[in-house]
Amino acid sequence: MPSMGEGASRVARWALRRRPLTRAVAVLITAMSLALAFGAQVASASSKSLSGKTVTIVSYSNSNPWAAVYNSVITKYMDGLGAKVNLLGASTPSQQVQMLQSAIAAKPSLIYLEAMDSSAVVPAIAKAKATHVTIINTDGPAAPAAAPGLHQVLSNNYQLGQFAAENIVDGLQAEHRKSAKIGVIAGTAAMAVTQDRMKGFYNILDKYPHYKVATVQYNNWDPVQSGQQATQIFAQYGKTGLQAMYGMADYMAVPIVTAAKQAGIPLGVKNNGLVITGGNCFKIGIQAIRAGEMYGTATEDPGTISLLAAKYGAKLLEGQHVPLVETVQEARVDAANLNQYAAQCSKA
Repeated sequence: MPSMGEGASRVARWALRRRPLTRAVAVLITAMSLALAFGAQVASASSKSLSGKTVTIVSYSNSNPWAAVYNSVITKYMDGLGAKVNLLGASTPSQQVQMLQSAIAAKPSLIYLEAMDSSAVVPAIAKAKATHVTIINTDGPAAPAAAPGLHQVLSNNYQLGQFAAENIVDGLQAEHRKSAKIGVIAGTAAMAVTQDRMKGFYNILDKYPHYKVATVQYNNWDPVQSGQQATQIFAQYGKTGLQAMYGMADYMAVPIVTAAKQAGIPLGVKNNGLVITGGNCFKIGIQAIRAGEMYGTATEDPGTISLLAAKYGAKLLEGQHVPLVETVQEARVDAANLNQYAAQCSKA
């Protein structure tokens, strides 16, 4: 994943070349300001219960739209309680491991970890346990070797993968398709989040053998690369070669929408066209569903899990009892229940 500056530069170049994609990649530019506004609503400015505490966030860099919100909400919340917060945003799994090792050596009061490769961080987590440095693993589950005794605030990523498949199946069935080929643009291959979502995705699709996955491509949750990959996929399969696409986050699914339009591919059930679903719901995804360009999405919005993680960490540092693992309740979103989740999904 590029650094924040490099990422912004790439977004600007892509937007100039392909103006229709601007709505999707603009999330990279606006996510930080939206997250700060959201964080201001959740932090208690009057309470300084964490004064003297130090908190380090080891995550993706802010060039990633989801991470920009996640990083900022936790930072704002902890800062509001008086903690000193340090953000270490990585671009690659190997860089993140180095950052995590440095964070552990500094012995902060607490480390938040959004792991890019759950297996690669196992030795560092073991070192943290041995040196009594507290880590909260977030979003994707820790590798089994690291999980015992580890605090975790998790998304139900297996369920989120199931929701994506259910959206696609419902859309294809609404088009009365007896067979279909599906393309997937997924997040980081080594990440537990991605792996669990793909397991859930196949769990549902295995019940519909006439709907087959034709291609799966991975990237570091990059909207610009998602648009490029979608363009290449449509060039390979043509206008009628695929009947559905899964972009693992809304900011990856909307570039698929744009690439399909540029390729002259009809979109949505009303046009008997390409059925597209997203995830990690964002405002741009909600807008695409309203427009009939995407069939659906799912929650796992960055504001909800980051706020839960922030509150969990604050309680832990204040000496309150917390369960070892907390899991966010997720929901499938489509046109039928869009209004119920639109506000939650439009904070970024």
